[in-house]
Amino acid sequence: MAKGTNLYFNNFTNRDEQNLINDLVYESIKIYGIDVGYMARTLDDTDDILNESRKAYYNQFTQIEMYIKNVDGFQGEGDFLSKFGVEIRDQITFSVARRTFSESVESEQNITRPREGDLIYLPLNNKTFKVTFVEHEPIFYQMGTLQFYDVTCELWEYSGERINTGFAEVDNIETTFSTDIYLDTMLVIEDGIEPLFDENQERLLTEAEDRSDASANTSLDYDTVTDADNIQIETDADAIIDFSDLDPFSEGGSF
Repeated sequence: MAKGTNLYFNNFTNRDEQNLINDLVYESIKIYGIDVGYMARTLDDTDDILNESRKAYYNQFTQIEMYIKNVDGFQGEGDFLSKFGVEIRDQITFSVARRTFSESVESEQNITRPREGDLIYLPLNNKTFKVTFVEHEPIFYQMGTLQFYDVTCELWEYSGERINTGFAEVDNIETTFSTDIYLDTMLVIEDGIEPLFDENQERLLTEAEDRSDASANTSLDYDTVTDADNIQIETDADAIIDFSDLDPFSEGGSF
């Protein structure tokens, strides 16, 4: 009796069957999918101890069609009240054809697969989701190949990332929620995101906004200064606290 599988049935290396399934998946997502925006994350200034990046940038926006696998609404923990207040942890799963991803995102943003940390903008509800997990084998080697990715995402919470994708709905997130007081006044390099630094590693500001000597200006108009609150607090504190007094909790030292 001959050993091995039947030589007359080719289930895993038949290129014609593989191409047929790839075309069916590609066309199905084209019909039943939705156009979303994909933004790859760029990391910089990595901490060698914690192995994490201090800076994250999103510089490009690519339109791509994906299929939403959630049919009954968002997954995840949803809206709930925690000790930090109301939190929204909606999750969503997208399916994207490998062929589509290669033709659009890979060619424009130079990444070979969806990555954890990247962003997906969903125009259906005008929300941005962060990729938390990518399943590269959602259907295990159908006819010997893989046709698509399942991308699990969670509602994104802005935390100081620099965004310059050219897509206003996404770029406005940084403008609205950034706590960087120099966001609109610092000089940047050609990419429009990375700030310029001097020899002391301090950010360079436009001439009209450079207030490096503002603390010495006694006639400063606090209503027109971006960091006026900080200057005002320090000025008030100097008038209240006398740092020349002795510290009663030390051995003859001062504050």
